[in-house]
Amino acid sequence: MGSIIKKIFTFLILPLCIAGLVYLLVDSIQQPVKFNKHKAYRESIAVQRLKDIRDLQVAYKNVNGRYVSTIDSLKKFYNEGKIQVVMQVGSKDDSLAMATTKKVTAKLRGLKGEKLNQKLQELYNAGEKNLVFSVNSTVFVKDTLFHGRTDFNIDSLAWIPFSGDSVEMSAITRTVQGVKVPLFEAKMPYRSLLKGLDKQLQINLFAEREDLGRYNGLMVGSIDAPNNNAGNWE
Repeated sequence: MGSIIKKIFTFLILPLCIAGLVYLLVDSIQQPVKFNKHKAYRESIAVQRLKDIRDLQVAYKNVNGRYVSTIDSLKKFYNEGKIQVVMQVGSKDDSLAMATTKKVTAKLRGLKGEKLNQKLQELYNAGEKNLVFSVNSTVFVKDTLFHGRTDFNIDSLAWIPFSGDSVEMSAITRTVQGVKVPLFEAKMPYRSLLKGLDKQLQINLFAEREDLGRYNGLMVGSIDAPNNNAGNWE
């Protein structure tokens, strides 16, 4: 009887225990790898969304002279707003066009900037095609910004991916060295972005970021000081 139990333990239970320990060991090694893989994937989507917010904020400021603190304002600007775009006619690499433009400009003494461009456009429309000049046009934001981007969805801009939580955004005007400077920031904390992933590995990440004095998540811009609207992933 004892020999039977010994055989069962040796040939059945012991191998199962060893297999279980090996599985747990491999799984413990793979957990951080899986975590970092999912983290990188989520961050890639979040970063693109923050870049889109930045592009809209910059376009809004170019028109209105300030940033906005709500995604709803950006959505309205995207759907209804207009911006000026500069389109170049002709190529500066075309030596003949550049030479012709120089001769024509010399004859149009006194004309500069927009008035000069308007006159060059009149000559271009009249048949003189060897010219290089710029044309200012007013277009709808949605017809130029993110145009052709199949992955862009204005209605998703307000949400942190994989969580359903709202993007945290602020905008102020701060006086820096006597000059009023518009600033904005948009944040996606890791507690939202990494929701559902391994809790202990999240805790470890949060502690590491805190020790380094870094924001515990992804953010673009800053309302504390001008940083050229940089993202903390850049």
